[in-house]
Amino acid sequence: MRITVTVDGTSYTDDVEPRTLLVHHLRERVGKVGTVVGCDTSNCGACTVHLDGHSVKSCSVLAVQADGCEITTIEGLARDGELHPVQKAFHENHALQCGFCTPGMIMQSIDLLADNPDPDEKAVREGLEGNLCRCTGYQNIVRAVRDAAHRMRPGAGPEAERLASDTASRVGSGGE
Repeated sequence: MRITVTVDGTSYTDDVEPRTLLVHHLRERVGKVGTVVGCDTSNCGACTVHLDGHSVKSCSVLAVQADGCEITTIEGLARDGELHPVQKAFHENHALQCGFCTPGMIMQSIDLLADNPDPDEKAVREGLEGNLCRCTGYQNIVRAVRDAAHRMRPGAGPEAERLASDTASRVGSGGE
């Protein structure tokens, strides 16, 4: 089947097998290897991406289901060489050890903050329930999400990212 998806702002049209998982399409056809293949059973959350502005486990979505959709991966978060505030907070709060779960954790955290811009510790833990980390014990991950929440107002969703990017482009070109 022929599909067209927009990944991190770039449109891709490909012929895919109907059974191809989105995670494999992103990694193997589009080259977005930051989207990690974890369990292939939707249990770990390592493959989390944003699909039309909401986090999904890309191992539970067929590529054909994403036809016509906008996808944001971990590689699409940085703007003009600057890390996304959640990426910065993960780095500065030492919220990773091996790093395998980090892309999915960050993508899920952004979705969580879009829904709840000021979560307490319990809300962060509940919001990240579907994402597993085998190394950290979650303390620094929770701290990083709360730190990112304080850095960002309002929310962290993809729409806010797009608006910030559009504003920066207009200001840089003298349009505002």
